[in-house]
Amino acid sequence: MRAASPAAAAVGGALRGGGERGSGGGGPRMESSDLGGRQQGPIWHRKPGPAARRGVIVNIIHSVKGYHSKTIRFLNVAFDSSGDSLLAGDHQGNIYVFDLNGNRFNLVQRTMQACTALAFNLRRKTEFLVALADYSIKCFDIETKELVSWMRGHDSSVSSISVHGSGRYAITTSTDTAQLWDLDTFQRKRKLNVRQSVGIQKVFFLPLSNTILSCFKDNSVFAWEFDTLRCKYQLPTPVEGSVLLYKVFAVTRDGRIFVAGGKSNHLHLWCLESKQLIRIIQMPAKVRAVRHLEFLPDSFDGGSNQVLGVLSQDNIMRFINIETCKLLFDIGSHEEGISTAAISPNGRYIASVMENGSLNLYSVQALTQEGNKPPPPMFKAVEDSSKCTSEANTLTMRVTSGRSEWPWKSKGSKIQTRLLKLQVNTSLENKENELPGGLNKKRLRALLKGFGEYPAKYRTLSALAHWSAIFAETPYIPLLAFPFVKLFQNNQLICFEVVATVVVNFCQHWFEYFPNPPVNVLSMLENVLAHHDKELLQHLITYSVTSQVYAWPLLETLFSEVLTREEWLKVFDNIFSNHPSYFLMIVVAYIICSRAPLLHCNQTADFEYFFHHRNNLDINVVIKEAYHLMEATPPDIHPQNMLDDFIPLTKGQYPVFNKYPKFIVDYQTREWERIRQDEIEYLRERQLAHELEAKAQEWKAEDEAWYRKQELLREAEEQKRKMLLEEEEKLVEQRQRLAAVKREMKVKELQFLDASRRRFLKYQQDQRQMELKRLDDEIARKVSMREQETAATVQDVEVRRMEVESQRQLFEQHLIKDQEAVTQEMKEEVDARRRKVDLEDHLVQRLMEIDREEKQKAQIVAEENLAKAEQKCIDTDWRLQVLHELRRDDQDRERRYEEIAKLLHDNRVKEAELLKAMREAEEKKWEEVTQKKAQLEEEQKAAAAADEYRKWFLEDKMNDALEMAEKLQSEDGYFERLRDLKARRTERGIELQQVPRSGNVCLNDLSASESSSHMSLDRRREELACQKRELMAEVRRLRQKLTSRARTRYPPTHFPATKWTT
Repeated sequence: MRAASPAAAAVGGALRGGGERGSGGGGPRMESSDLGGRQQGPIWHRKPGPAARRGVIVNIIHSVKGYHSKTIRFLNVAFDSSGDSLLAGDHQGNIYVFDLNGNRFNLVQRTMQACTALAFNLRRKTEFLVALADYSIKCFDIETKELVSWMRGHDSSVSSISVHGSGRYAITTSTDTAQLWDLDTFQRKRKLNVRQSVGIQKVFFLPLSNTILSCFKDNSVFAWEFDTLRCKYQLPTPVEGSVLLYKVFAVTRDGRIFVAGGKSNHLHLWCLESKQLIRIIQMPAKVRAVRHLEFLPDSFDGGSNQVLGVLSQDNIMRFINIETCKLLFDIGSHEEGISTAAISPNGRYIASVMENGSLNLYSVQALTQEGNKPPPPMFKAVEDSSKCTSEANTLTMRVTSGRSEWPWKSKGSKIQTRLLKLQVNTSLENKENELPGGLNKKRLRALLKGFGEYPAKYRTLSALAHWSAIFAETPYIPLLAFPFVKLFQNNQLICFEVVATVVVNFCQHWFEYFPNPPVNVLSMLENVLAHHDKELLQHLITYSVTSQVYAWPLLETLFSEVLTREEWLKVFDNIFSNHPSYFLMIVVAYIICSRAPLLHCNQTADFEYFFHHRNNLDINVVIKEAYHLMEATPPDIHPQNMLDDFIPLTKGQYPVFNKYPKFIVDYQTREWERIRQDEIEYLRERQLAHELEAKAQEWKAEDEAWYRKQELLREAEEQKRKMLLEEEEKLVEQRQRLAAVKREMKVKELQFLDASRRRFLKYQQDQRQMELKRLDDEIARKVSMREQETAATVQDVEVRRMEVESQRQLFEQHLIKDQEAVTQEMKEEVDARRRKVDLEDHLVQRLMEIDREEKQKAQIVAEENLAKAEQKCIDTDWRLQVLHELRRDDQDRERRYEEIAKLLHDNRVKEAELLKAMREAEEKKWEEVTQKKAQLEEEQKAAAAADEYRKWFLEDKMNDALEMAEKLQSEDGYFERLRDLKARRTERGIELQQVPRSGNVCLNDLSASESSSHMSLDRRREELACQKRELMAEVRRLRQKLTSRARTRYPPTHFPATKWTT
């Protein structure tokens, strides 16, 4: 591009050659499928055979039609476990499933955000995993098209998903962490965290084993046991001299060979069984970095794959044999580069995402056929193997395939000759976009001097902005540079110089009315059109279609929107070969040649659409028409008179471009600078706001955590309080039950004691009744016997006075019997009296003990003392005289107990006063007991006096009887016997005097004392009955007095109808 015409021809030839290579020459055309707006349909209409162009079965694109048509780029692909279905996701979140056997595609999900990784080999064959741009992983079902699960946990983009051979577990990897998921429950099982300085490259499952391999950015590789997550081993550091920063990895299907690559043309092969680096493969020199590695499966290698696919930085994927280090075939090219690729598990297909966003499906069978191999190389590079002298190079093997890229086919023999004219010491790829003048150090220094720095990555727009400030403000510069960027995408410097040449020569006077379109240039076009086709211009004016609608779109896009690649190259061949005004004539010629459809348009939208889309127009006719316009246009309106001739770029440095209103650009630059500063300030404030928000969120989280902790503590305290209350309630309930049991036991004890007492009293009563009955029977029998004896004696005295001796003997016998009986009776009476006295003494002692116990206890003890005092009083009374009415007296006492218990239950508040009253009553009772005892002593004294009287009476009667007997009998012997009898009577009287009390009187058998004995017994009975009545009256009087006093002091209380239960 150093001279006018030769440079233009050279550029045009270069463009022509690139276009021809991109189209593949005259070989078979590949099948193309545009998904468009369809959600399902066939993938291809006719499946290509093995002779498809370079093995491509179909090229799949997803374009959107509209005012500005665009292509939606595919980002990731993944095969299922069978290899017959393909999953693909684009940057808008559309997920497609391609059934390669059924020739159908189906839109299964719209995630509305770009996917970063895919996995289609789960245990449930209809489910798949997709990692999204919001760092989450979702599981969908391709049949129901529903969301199965949503997994979160990553803080950065997920770069890979590895699924276990069973399909039940998955590992997702991001730069800062790797997480292990259970795909049955979709719960995270484990998480691998690393330091920020040591990032994670990839973590994946090894095939046919339960081993997890983790690769870090510091080149460390660890193997972990899947079940226990225990570290099994670590691969050693590579040998010195072969240091390589690992970026990409691949493992054979049997899990024995591990390959790693990175920013180098070396590949490291590791044997995972021996944990040793077994080989270093050196790729060709054109490979400077490796972007992707994947083994090509083979049905007959048993999993020990030998073919490895290597995707390098030049977007070409080369397949090599790792044993022979031979290059077998490659896919992709500089024009149609590969971004990423996936190989089906059955080894039949290769799916690659291209740089242009489309999806290519390759047939491995077509790629490996001998008949489809490219022609033999046109040149070979001789390499000196003596350079590999280091110890590390002993492992290094170079890929020594003789294949190079075949030359681009072209229609013009002249251009083909120019392209194939190679220097001996240069390669074809370096000559691809080389300038005739070359690119030497002086040129680079001039570039560095002109810009102060090299353009960042040689990008065209950035270089244009560095060249002149106006290009940074011009909105249509990207449209203008777009076709050249596509053509020279592998050499940005040439692209920049071509665009600069076009701007300087073919865009003259475009920037004088900046920021508006070039009105002067559009006026030139309109004048030419008015001269050659007034009718068409009038039609355009009629519908208010200005030159900014029908001419400016063609100028600002350089026809790239309305022409195909072939047509565009042909047009610019002619443009570069003529005066710059020819470019404007081409625009007018295009409008004139399209007059027929334009005359039918009557809406502004139709005109706009027409000049922004491709139309059915013969470009050769347009070119001829442009030449005709160049010749037939009058000089006064010819653009040639207003535009300068073609001027190439100056040598040494680029020309200064200042043909624009500088003040406007400077103003816009200042405005942009101000906006940039405002944006920086805004970003700083936003960052500050984000930091404050983050701090606020942190404080809020801390507050929430604190409140949550307090809530948990409060809940725990409440729970503890509830537990304590429950325990206290249980304890109270237990105490109540215990008190109830104690009360029941006490009641039972009292009932048992009461029953025992009643049984004992009843027993005593029965015994006394039996004793009284026995005594009455005995007395009756004695009386009867005495009456019979007396009658017999009287009869004997009257009838047989003469039989005194016999009667006397009989009388002596009866007297002895009576004496023995009376003696026995007296002994029994004395024993009974002694037992009674002992019992009374025991009861009195018991009363004293109960009194002492009552003084120590409270209310219940006082009640018991009072009851016992009453009982003792009643017992004392009953022991005296009224034993036969104990039953009724017990019932009365029980009623008194019930009344007293009710009074005590109703008046617990006045317990002290009641206790005092009970004590007073007790004292009074004890006084009554004392009185009763005194009365009992008086009665005993009276009984003793009666006994003395009775004894005196009997002695008197005996003396009288003895005197009379002495008178009747005068014999000495008889007198002596009477005197002995008297002496015995005297001894008996002495014994009777020794007895303190006697209850019964025994009569002798003397006839003289029978009547007096009967009188004494009757009188004693009357006295006993009288005393009994008096005692009963006294008891009634005492009861009435106690009841009236209690009612006066404690009024009766009405109780509810309750029932005492034990």
